[in-house]
Amino acid sequence: MSFKLETHIETKKGKANENKSANKKKENFFNRDIQLFGNRYGNKKKERFYMDLRTLLQAGVDLKSALEIIIEEQEKEVDKEMYTQLYEGIIKGKSLSQGLKDLGKFSEYEYFSIEIGEESNRLNEVLAELMHYYADQAALKKQITSVLSYPLFVFAITIGLVYFMMTSVVPMFADVFKQFGSELPSLTLKVIYLSENFPFFFLIFAVSVTAIVLFVRSQKEQDWFRRSTSGFFLKIPMIKNLITVIYLARFTQALHLLLAAKTPLVKSLELTQKMVKFYPLQIAIEQIKEDIRKGKTMHEGMAGFSIFPKRMLSLIKVGEQVNQLENMLGKLAQQYNEELKYQTTIIGKIMEPLILLIIGTIVGVILVAMYMPMFNLSNIMAQ
Repeated sequence: MSFKLETHIETKKGKANENKSANKKKENFFNRDIQLFGNRYGNKKKERFYMDLRTLLQAGVDLKSALEIIIEEQEKEVDKEMYTQLYEGIIKGKSLSQGLKDLGKFSEYEYFSIEIGEESNRLNEVLAELMHYYADQAALKKQITSVLSYPLFVFAITIGLVYFMMTSVVPMFADVFKQFGSELPSLTLKVIYLSENFPFFFLIFAVSVTAIVLFVRSQKEQDWFRRSTSGFFLKIPMIKNLITVIYLARFTQALHLLLAAKTPLVKSLELTQKMVKFYPLQIAIEQIKEDIRKGKTMHEGMAGFSIFPKRMLSLIKVGEQVNQLENMLGKLAQQYNEELKYQTTIIGKIMEPLILLIIGTIVGVILVAMYMPMFNLSNIMAQ
């Protein structure tokens, strides 16, 4: 979504009648329940929304007119419907924060930040912070996707290749071996056995994967499951570093935005706790809030949890002492994002040859098992 502000302002009056007639035609469509399209509203779209709204408000356009312009520029009907619902709420006297809350597609973190911005007359600054926050989140998602997409793609190709070899190539060799009538090597016999029973094993594999996926989806919000899975992943060195950096980046970004909007520290931690869906970090934030209520500083509360690096604690301590906590958190968020880029690049470079090695090993074992009887036969005929 992009727009030319000057064009919209100059042509706005000339298009008024046309818009009214078009709106009447679309009225029934816009009145449909927006929840039919689901609750997901991507980080990239949020970034563009906050960026465009901030640009328009800074240019002197009032909120209602700004939303009209944003509605006109939407290419997808579902997005037009959502922003129209927001616009109608504003017309009825709702605040922007309340309108976003009623949509159900924006988090408490967002509409509370905007509410603070409205009350303190710092809405443009809050919109800028939200824009940068979701730009970072979109970049983070892209980095993680780029790391995982290649292994998942290769994994799917590997399954297809193994299926083809076990159901087509190996049976063809097995028929030839039966004509020899000679004893087959142990490895060859095992591969042929797997091939003969491969549909059964593949069915077990497919059912197991499906059961695991359904189990994870049903239990992923349970405390015992979140505690167990987070503890497991934090025991794997490379995965531990990546996960820690991801969630520390989110933690510092979210807390920076809220403090920049002049949200009280405890309230900021409470909202950040809802945004950061990582069990060890949520438990830590809960205890930090209690420590702050008892009179401790934030860095003192954080010191009791190993998930926070010592360097981070030192910088937050300095930020609290010089009353620059929000700026220090912003710098930490930037540093963690840079660290995340580095780590994802390294993991990607390590995984590519590792995956190729695994694929080569699987295919190589099957081929060696099939050609071993050929070599034995050649030796017998040579004698």
